[in-house]
Amino acid sequence: MNAALADFRSDTVTRPTEAMLRAMAAAPVGDDVLGDDPTVLRLEAILAERFGMESGLFCPSGTMTNQISVKVHTQPGDEVICSKLAHVYNYEGGGLAFNSGVQVRVGGDDYGRLSAAQAELLLQPMDNVHAAPTRLVVAENTSNKGGGTTIGLDALRELGGFARLHHLGYHLDGARLFNALVADGELASDYGQVFDSISICLSKGLGAPVGSVLLGSRDFINQARRIRKRLGGGMRQAGYLAAAGIYALEHHVERLAEDHLRAADLAKHVSNLPYVEALKPADTNMVLFRLRAGLDPRDLLAHLDAQGIRLMAMDPFWLRAVLHYDVGDQEVSRLKEALSNWKT
Repeated sequence: MNAALADFRSDTVTRPTEAMLRAMAAAPVGDDVLGDDPTVLRLEAILAERFGMESGLFCPSGTMTNQISVKVHTQPGDEVICSKLAHVYNYEGGGLAFNSGVQVRVGGDDYGRLSAAQAELLLQPMDNVHAAPTRLVVAENTSNKGGGTTIGLDALRELGGFARLHHLGYHLDGARLFNALVADGELASDYGQVFDSISICLSKGLGAPVGSVLLGSRDFINQARRIRKRLGGGMRQAGYLAAAGIYALEHHVERLAEDHLRAADLAKHVSNLPYVEALKPADTNMVLFRLRAGLDPRDLLAHLDAQGIRLMAMDPFWLRAVLHYDVGDQEVSRLKEALSNWKT
């Protein structure tokens, strides 16, 4: 990473470490579209075993794994229930409509949490021919737009009970699930008992350059593989990329706690800034804050950018700083100083 640049826009901006690059270069590869890339097969098996699920499918992105999952779970004209802040609803380019032809009903709080009781209010009666039938519930842990909020396995189990009661599919967008596992001290294997499908992203907090893995039953993944082909998501010697994911799983999971500590420290600093009106809880590696009314976030972004510091505007109101292994204590100190020096 350029020493002059402190990039807090996302944990997707990380570059492979030298050790990760060596692992990639040494990876045995085949042709994953033909099903014989040994490193891809190993990555899929590692994650399936870790989460207690039968099979996995390596894809280019978390958006693709989410979209494939929705397509397998639903038929055109069906309806999906999710949080109003869900990535699958807000940040996947209208893919639910474009790829699957489904409608969405949203609810929940401002931190990405959707309870079973709230989901019950969104459920469409199956005998009502005027309504789109509900087929799928999507949860997200951690919640990106919620500020990296951890949802908690107990709440997710309760929502899963609602889904089972009504014979609905249950998918987890686990783009940053390892952040939640580390923060809450949960077991990956417990998640496989709760969800029908799980999307795991390797290119966010874990630091791999590319890739997500979709987990589910063998039958589900067989169907998912066909959808991946239709979407053009098959990659040939993908083992070079899968090797980065394996390395990340072996070396970058426990260090997520460092990002969480830095985020908590940064959030404490932000909470004391006179121009900050609201701050979401920094449960994991994100700090989301809103400026006082009348202040333009673009002015603050320009102030920071002039000092080689980058944040992201989530919308016209909320700004986001994300901690990752390419920003350490020195970069956090630079950001805190720059935030304190902004003249409103």
